[in-house]
Amino acid sequence: MRKIYIFDTTLRDGEQSPGVNLNTQEKVEIALQLEKLGVDRMEAGFPAASPGDLAGVNAVARAIKNASVIGLSRARENDIEAVREALQGAQDPCIHLFLATSPIHRQHKLRMEKHQVLETAEAAIKYAKKYFSKIEFSLEDAGRTELDFIAEVTSMAIRAGASVVNIPDTVGYMTPYDYGNIFKMLKETVPGIEKIQLSAHCHDDLGMATANALAAVLNGADQIEGTINGIGERAGNTSIEEVVMALETRQDFYQAKTSLVLNEIYRTSRLVSKLTGMVVPGNKAIVGANAFAHESGIHQDGMLKEKTTYEIMSPETIGVKESKLVMGKHSGRHAFREKLIDLGYELGDEQVNVAFAKFKDLADRKKQVEDEDIRALIEEKLIETPEIFALGTLQVAYGNQMTPTATVHVRFQDGSEVAESAVGNGSVDAIYNAIDKATKENVELDDYSIKSVSHGKDALGEVHVVLKQDSMSVQGRGISTDILEASAKAYLDAVNRLIEKRKNPTSNRSNVTLI
Repeated sequence: MRKIYIFDTTLRDGEQSPGVNLNTQEKVEIALQLEKLGVDRMEAGFPAASPGDLAGVNAVARAIKNASVIGLSRARENDIEAVREALQGAQDPCIHLFLATSPIHRQHKLRMEKHQVLETAEAAIKYAKKYFSKIEFSLEDAGRTELDFIAEVTSMAIRAGASVVNIPDTVGYMTPYDYGNIFKMLKETVPGIEKIQLSAHCHDDLGMATANALAAVLNGADQIEGTINGIGERAGNTSIEEVVMALETRQDFYQAKTSLVLNEIYRTSRLVSKLTGMVVPGNKAIVGANAFAHESGIHQDGMLKEKTTYEIMSPETIGVKESKLVMGKHSGRHAFREKLIDLGYELGDEQVNVAFAKFKDLADRKKQVEDEDIRALIEEKLIETPEIFALGTLQVAYGNQMTPTATVHVRFQDGSEVAESAVGNGSVDAIYNAIDKATKENVELDDYSIKSVSHGKDALGEVHVVLKQDSMSVQGRGISTDILEASAKAYLDAVNRLIEKRKNPTSNRSNVTLI
């Protein structure tokens, strides 16, 4: 099984993402986590860019003991000297030199002919060789460079003393076939190619960075360069976690693997996201919040029977505790029953049916149903109190310059319905006055409280009321995403309990069994 080296450039290319500016302490914190992750090489920055970047690279160089620390340099002596200064104290220093080679860069940026590019690059490599035993040379924009010139520059770099030659797809232009073909050509035609490692560095402008990097592996690349979460300039870089898990999951195909500590992937991803401020999209491969989440009822049923039906890798592999069965409108009865058991409720078939119907109704109104929502539904709906009165429709008219008015339709056990309207000091008071008229119960509201039982703007609200009648006191609860509806439900629930308590003061109305 061939080893693929991982060159992480989160601290250099990743930091070039617009809006990202890591200070020295943050760079060191990420670097230490990358060391735990087991990357072979980490590019800590571009020392010549600023005194702050030089100091940051030096701090990383002194902190890291088990990976090669790399500084980026243009093909200039001043840049090379800056890297030399920045990497003082490094256990395993390496310099990363680069010079553009494509026709468009030669003409418009460098204003150089081919022979000048060759001479400049060779001089830089030889100058760096005086201070560094490990040198990586990159042909910037190699993806748009003539194949014969790529071979010529690579041959020169080998002779001059480079240990790694990098073939960047700097602007994300390549297809997997074309990019892989560059590595194949170099392996087959360049003398002494076996003396160095070939590296792949891809950008994601056309969404093919990971595919291109893997094509390079298939065609002889020894090293993959990329960033955690795929951050970087424009559309970003190859995602380290995607390449690593592709090689791990499909060893049968790639016949190659890395030496990364896989269960540190998720922790590393979250740290980079936190310190850079770049949020990981929910649908991001490997590390997105939904990467191991299932909402479809068909998928959930398959997952409950055998996880490999819908998961090609286990979440535990990358350091995620477990898969998630997301409860929403697409969830099925099987997943809902398992969720109830997980929450500590063991219900009979009929109770599950009742609860599932209420869950589906709630799921149509909420994007995602949280555990707290389900607990509230169970505790509200499965504690069996005879419904003498049930809430029908509810309409409230309110304005800050008008008297609140409520019209409440209340259904009776025999199926009949009565509608009553009332005013009040507020919307809730108007609702309760209308319910009193409809039920003809003389009660006193002793307590009213409201709280959120889940999160977000569409959270479920839970209303709790205490009603008194003579010497009796009862509680009522109502749950809804609409707090006025929850208030009405809580009041009617308490009235029903009051009537039941008058009939049978010692009855035990709960038959919900908690595990």
